[in-house]
Amino acid sequence: MARESLVERARRWVLENYPFNSGHLVRTLEWVDRLAPGSSEAVRLAALTHDMERAFPGPDQPITRLNDVEYYRAHSDRSARIVSEWLRENGASPGLADEVSTLIRLHEFGGNPDASLVQAADSLSFLETNIELFLDFARSKKYPVDEIRTKFQETLNRIELPQARALAAPLAADALRRLDRQEHSQSHG
Repeated sequence: MARESLVERARRWVLENYPFNSGHLVRTLEWVDRLAPGSSEAVRLAALTHDMERAFPGPDQPITRLNDVEYYRAHSDRSARIVSEWLRENGASPGLADEVSTLIRLHEFGGNPDASLVQAADSLSFLETNIELFLDFARSKKYPVDEIRTKFQETLNRIELPQARALAAPLAADALRRLDRQEHSQSHG
């Protein structure tokens, strides 16, 4: 029997500990594999685990604020710390754990080829898997519609890889259309 890879173990960890939005993380890995087949283990692990801080509530968990750079930094730093600890506990070398940690810290911002790949895959996955969640946020008034609209637009605008941006553009347009229709029906219903 073949030994389970670290990516396979991480996938199981994600599915077991983050049922609320594990589909987004798994789909992010699938986008990495589509955009850049043969990506490094570090890139694949970062894509798969980049939001894991949300699976572990605690007193140091940042309060979600849409479109807020300081929130994104705190979220990324906390995810990097949690994932790095898990990687070390699961036999990853210090170098691999550090590389994954760096990529997770940059997953909202990009800035180098691997970080931009993780960011693009995260954006594509968000536009596929999280739109209904954000439409629910608008319906419930958890977040103002204008903030959600900005989130959808910025998810597309932040993508640095031209191929990924082209794939994301119709997804973002559809998300914005759905939000506009929902806003219209709520204000006229």
